[in-house]
Amino acid sequence: MIIAKELRKFYGSGENRQEVLKGIDLTVSDGEFVVILGASGSGKSTLLNTLSGLERADGGSILYDGTDIARFSDSELTKFRKEQIGFIFQQYYLLPHLSVEKNVRMGADLAENANYAEVIEAVGLAGKCKKYPSELSGGEQQRAAIARALAKKPKVLFCDEPTGALDERTGRQILDYISKLQKSSGITVIMVTHNQNIADMADTVVKLNSGTVLEVQHHNQQKSAYEIGW
Repeated sequence: MIIAKELRKFYGSGENRQEVLKGIDLTVSDGEFVVILGASGSGKSTLLNTLSGLERADGGSILYDGTDIARFSDSELTKFRKEQIGFIFQQYYLLPHLSVEKNVRMGADLAENANYAEVIEAVGLAGKCKKYPSELSGGEQQRAAIARALAKKPKVLFCDEPTGALDERTGRQILDYISKLQKSSGITVIMVTHNQNIADMADTVVKLNSGTVLEVQHHNQQKSAYEIGW
């Protein structure tokens, strides 16, 4: 379980200092699919980055099963991200000089996972292991990025606009895969998106406004990636 209490984050200094997260409280249960919504500048990505340990909070606590990662040293935080967290971004961040297999293996090596070929097959890229990112479509590159993240065997998968650069057909395919993975493996998924329709797929929807939680909704039933609007 992840529990954020009075989470605060500032950017800038002096007269230009701005409070981006204003004392956010949030609880995420294990195996939950959470979607974070909000307008540009509402603090969505900043919340994602602080919850995941990519950025340090300037106040409050972030408890993972009772352990406050906000109190971690730099080395402890790096170790935490390496062992427990996976990331998928709108930009794929694949290394262009490495093949699909070698990009995914980078993630697998962090977890000493020798079975990364299974992940590549699961995302439908078994026939393109030797291809380089420039030889893949946008959807294939995103699937390779997902495979790299999953090869770490993370406990929590953070997604920042994972379908933002994809067309509708490919975006639905990616969302369908993430959703099925979340349900089959019990992994916790926390996703930031501008697409409010994706909220219909989530267990919990968190709406942000100007660095505060405006509303939290819980869904008893979730739609599939092919049932939501776009």
